[in-house]
Amino acid sequence: MENKNKKIKTLLTFIIALVLLFVLIIYSMKTGSLEITFRQILRGLFVEYDQDVATIYDLRFPRIVISVIAGAALAVSGVLLQAVMKNPLTDPGIIGISSAASLTASIIAMVYPKLYFSIPALSILGGLLAYFLIYSLAWDGGTNPVRLILVGVALNMTFIGIGEVISSMNGGDLTKVQSIIEGNVAQKTWSDVKLIAIYGVLGIIAALFTIRTCNLLSLEDKTAKSLGVNVNRDRFIVAFIAIILASATTAVVGVIGFLGLIVPHIVRILLGSNHKTLIPFSIILGSILFLLSDTMGRVIAYPYEVRPAIIMTILGGPFFILLLKIGGKNYGN
Repeated sequence: MENKNKKIKTLLTFIIALVLLFVLIIYSMKTGSLEITFRQILRGLFVEYDQDVATIYDLRFPRIVISVIAGAALAVSGVLLQAVMKNPLTDPGIIGISSAASLTASIIAMVYPKLYFSIPALSILGGLLAYFLIYSLAWDGGTNPVRLILVGVALNMTFIGIGEVISSMNGGDLTKVQSIIEGNVAQKTWSDVKLIAIYGVLGIIAALFTIRTCNLLSLEDKTAKSLGVNVNRDRFIVAFIAIILASATTAVVGVIGFLGLIVPHIVRILLGSNHKTLIPFSIILGSILFLLSDTMGRVIAYPYEVRPAIIMTILGGPFFILLLKIGGKNYGN
C-alpha cells in the first residue's frame, strides 16, 4: 500500500510539474513589450501570417527554447556530478567547470570569432581540463569531498578572475565575450538554439541511460565493486556526460550558478534519492526554474532586463530554505 501511494505521489508530482512548465511557456510567449493572446499566436503560426507573431517567433521563441534546454541540462549535470563525487554540495558552477568552459568560450569568441559554431565543443575541453585539475590538485593518496570542493572553489574564482580580465580587454562587448561571461540569454537566435539542442538534448538522453550507474555509484566503492561495477570507468563516463552538459550550455547562455546545486536537492526532498526519478524530474524542474528566472527578468524591471542567474540566486535560496523548513525536516540527517 505504501509503495502504491509513493507511485501515485510521484506520478502526480510529475503531472503537476509538466503542467506548470506548459503554463510558464505559454505565459513567457505572451508576455513582454509586445503582448498578444495565445489564440493569436496559434493563428499566426499555423493559419496566416501575422507580423506580431513573426516578431515573437524570431525574438522570444529562441530564448524560451534555450531556457528550457539549458535549465534541464544544468540540473542534470548537477545530479550526475553529485553522484560521481559523492558530494551533495557539488555543482558545475561551484567547482569551476562552468567558469572554465566560459573562459574557453570567451577566448575563442574574442580571438577566433569565425569558430563560433565550434565554441561548445571547445568549451567541453575547457570543462574537462577543469575536472582533471580538480582531481589532480585535490589528490593526496586519495580524495575526500571537502578537499574536492575547496580546490574546485579556488579554481572557480581563478577562472572567473581571468574571464573578467578578458571582458575588460574586450571593452565589455555584450554581444560576444561579456554575454558569455554574464549569462545573458537576450538576443539569442535560432542558431543558438541549434547549438544548445545538439549538445543539450543528446547529453540529457545519454544521462537517462546512466540512471542505474548513478544509483550504484552512490554506494561505497567496495560495495559497488563487489556487485561487478567498474567504478573508475563508470565514474568517468558519468562525469564526461555531466561536463558536456554544463560546458556546452555555458558556451551558449553563460555561467549560471546555483541551479545545478539546488534542483537535485529539491527533487530529493520531494521524491527521494533514486535516480530513476531524480534525473527525469530534475529535467523538468530545471527547465521551470531557468525559464521562470528569464521570464521574471524580462518583466520586473521593464524596459530593462535582469539576468536569469541573478533572479535564480535571489529567489532560489530562500525558496530552498523554506522547502527544507516545511517538507525536509529529516533531510540531510
